[in-house]
Amino acid sequence: MAALVGVLVSLPALAGLLPASDASVSAPDLRAAVLASDTVGFSGFAESAGGLDLPVTDQLTSVADLFSDRTRMRVWWRGPIDHRVDVISAGGETGVHRDLMGSWAWEYERATATRTLNSALALPRPPDLLPSTLGRRLLSEATVAEVSRIGALRVAGRDALGLRLTPTEPASSVGRVDIWVDADTGLPLKVEVFGKGAALPALETRFLDFDPSAPDPSTTAFVAPPAAAIRGAPVTDVALEAGRRIRPVPLPPELAGLPRRVLTGVPPGIGLFGRGVTLLAVVPLPSRLAAGLRDALVQSPDAVVDEAGVRVSAGPVALMLLDPPGHGPYVLTGTVTLDALADAAAQLPELGGTP
Repeated sequence: MAALVGVLVSLPALAGLLPASDASVSAPDLRAAVLASDTVGFSGFAESAGGLDLPVTDQLTSVADLFSDRTRMRVWWRGPIDHRVDVISAGGETGVHRDLMGSWAWEYERATATRTLNSALALPRPPDLLPSTLGRRLLSEATVAEVSRIGALRVAGRDALGLRLTPTEPASSVGRVDIWVDADTGLPLKVEVFGKGAALPALETRFLDFDPSAPDPSTTAFVAPPAAAIRGAPVTDVALEAGRRIRPVPLPPELAGLPRRVLTGVPPGIGLFGRGVTLLAVVPLPSRLAAGLRDALVQSPDAVVDEAGVRVSAGPVALMLLDPPGHGPYVLTGTVTLDALADAAAQLPELGGTP
């Protein structure tokens, strides 16, 4: 009996060791299957793990935790605007229910429901780290020359076809992204993001359990219990707040070799440059946040402090703070190298750079 129990307990682990069946699917076709999978319904259990020690202020600790800690998520997915993700932690459980207008965050232990409306520059949330969501976003703007096949792997007991994305922009700090795609549904089951020259991933997310069937609508819908406390989300979008209050600095059509993107509904003082995996943001900050961020950056053992400003990299993510007189503080951040940040600052003379 003891031997039988031992065999049953070990079955999930043994299933992961079974050889995966590959398929003769080209890299462009596999990418196309991933991009077409956003309406595929499924449920499962996923886990993300990040090693990014981001030097941020207290107001952004939730973002830093998301990319530096281990996040466990139960997910029920009917589509991009109809899904539910329960985040499980030592302190309890929080369910995020997405609908057409925004999302509800339900804190079980506190019996509190928080409503958040859609925003043009919303901060990352746990659903953004699901392998299916992250993999699809990272591949959305990849070119044919940037993707290649890398064999197959068993993930969550299923055959997953390997796809590698290698950015071609010289400014990129990302060395490669490995995405393992479910052979039947086209859904990414595992994603690994590597910085340039790194042997270990800076961010990894994967499904541990996966069921390729659409959940019932009642599972993803949210109805607040009668005794629940209802509140609106606090103002956390500091970028939009500062972008409206600070006199905008004219931004060029290109920074560090990266073209500027068009962002609907975003103040002109905020700029986003690049594409796909390689992005650079230029964002004004409220003065009350700049001092704390400066202290966090300077205290980092790898900080570079020179006439251009103070800048730090955490894996493939880099941050730089500029605080010229008369314009208010700005932060430059993204998946670019420290040299690219310095080059970008030099192209912004009104922020203290050298024209």
